[in-house]
Amino acid sequence: MKSVNNKPRFSPSLCVTHSCNLDCIYCYQEHDSKNRMSLKTAKDCIDWIFNNIPENMSGVEVTFIGGEPLIEFELLKDVYEYTKENYSHHPHIFYATTNGVLLDDKMKEWFSEHKNEFVLGLSLDGLPEVHNKNRSNSFNKIDIDFFKKTWPEQGVKMTLSDYSLDNLASNIIFIHNLGFKQIDGVNLFEGTYDWSDEKYIRKLIPELKKLVEYYANNNNGESNQMMSRYIDMCEEINRQRKKWCGIGVGTIFFDTDGTKLPCPFCTPMTFDKGSLENILETDFENNDSFIDDACFEHCYIFPVCPFCPGANYLVKKSFKQRDKSKCRVQKLITLYCADLYAKKIINNKDAFQEERLYNIISAIEKIKKYYMPEFKEYWNIM
Repeated sequence: MKSVNNKPRFSPSLCVTHSCNLDCIYCYQEHDSKNRMSLKTAKDCIDWIFNNIPENMSGVEVTFIGGEPLIEFELLKDVYEYTKENYSHHPHIFYATTNGVLLDDKMKEWFSEHKNEFVLGLSLDGLPEVHNKNRSNSFNKIDIDFFKKTWPEQGVKMTLSDYSLDNLASNIIFIHNLGFKQIDGVNLFEGTYDWSDEKYIRKLIPELKKLVEYYANNNNGESNQMMSRYIDMCEEINRQRKKWCGIGVGTIFFDTDGTKLPCPFCTPMTFDKGSLENILETDFENNDSFIDDACFEHCYIFPVCPFCPGANYLVKKSFKQRDKSKCRVQKLITLYCADLYAKKIINNKDAFQEERLYNIISAIEKIKKYYMPEFKEYWNIM
């Protein structure tokens, strides 16, 4: 479903269970088998969603999450049918991210029949040995071909671990070679890492170099979320004070008991009761509550520096004060994004609109000027 009238979708989530069938090494959630959503609660959530679509949004994407949402497959079907019966006049689609392990023939048949209205996104971390290390030896339990055949345009979600960083480029290229063009995730917000540790800089440099060469020489629409930064946004004259995501407004989360929370990160599986109470005191309509003024005013790459408010709160107990431990590595990644743009322009500058091309070139020059000196000790390997 495409956005209507160029407005963003309303993207609420229903947590159907706190239970999960895997024990991934980087998971920040606390799972249990007791908390599961009833059909009555799910119906109440659906009613609230379709009666509270924000005016500046159009179309609804209902996401089911867990834990592992396919544990509650029967509930997903019931919610689907209830929504179709009661809200068919509202454009909507259903989505769930899954580890793919529980997907049996019965589920495959149902999802195949409803593939245009219900999309499954697969979590996949790369090479089999890396995926197995990260995700409980589950690679051979996934029918990857089913996902590719059923939703050929749908990407996968890749989560980073300390172990997978050593082969980051190989993991990403492996997934592309499986037939997935888009890889989401690939961010610095999941797991417990001290990204200020220089070992991550040393690990990332050779991997980012490989990725730049791969994407520069493969003009087939492949991308991953880490390297997909629109650096020309850094050249905006009137920088907008806006949130990175729709927390508290467009990404409402309903826990298993129907409790309404601001997003899928800010949940009882991640935060204690006191922290959630403090979070709920936030004015989510006020963008200034989520903007670090020092970053906004003094950092050139602020418009393209990824930011997860929930993950930031987990570390800093604040949505506004950013976790600066990621600054250095974000600058490094942006340097290689600039390098990738430079190579793409050399290969085919006609692929870019003239106005955007000018801003991209200006951004490349400034990014290298501002941030290359910070990595002087690594110039011999960059």
